[in-house]
Amino acid sequence: MAVQTTAEQRSFSFLQVAIALQTLAIFFQAVTAGLLLSSSHGEVLHGVGARVMYGASMLYVLAAILAWRPGGRSPRPILYASGFLVLASVQVVLGIAHKPSLHVPLGVLMFGLSMLALGQVLYARMSERSGTRQ
Repeated sequence: MAVQTTAEQRSFSFLQVAIALQTLAIFFQAVTAGLLLSSSHGEVLHGVGARVMYGASMLYVLAAILAWRPGGRSPRPILYASGFLVLASVQVVLGIAHKPSLHVPLGVLMFGLSMLALGQVLYARMSERSGTRQ
């Protein structure tokens, strides 16, 4: 029984790390978007950040699958993670097409949703530790 708990905590921690990495990558994108206006290095940093953010979205999908599989939890986080991957794909396409009127609001939405997902996972973790989860 203790082995299962440890495995569940590890996979859950991996999910937390994946969501946190995705959130940080999206925040980095916001910072580098501002640098696009004031620096010649902004475009390079924003392009690298886009690749990292996309990779973080794929990592989030993997972490959600791994967290669901061993513990028998709800597959809902996989749906959320897949949704983020779709949004990241749309975001990349809009960025390449130079459509800032859609690219910027979608980035803000993605950051908000990523913060919400991170808060939800952290709250669930704290609830499990205190034994108040229903």
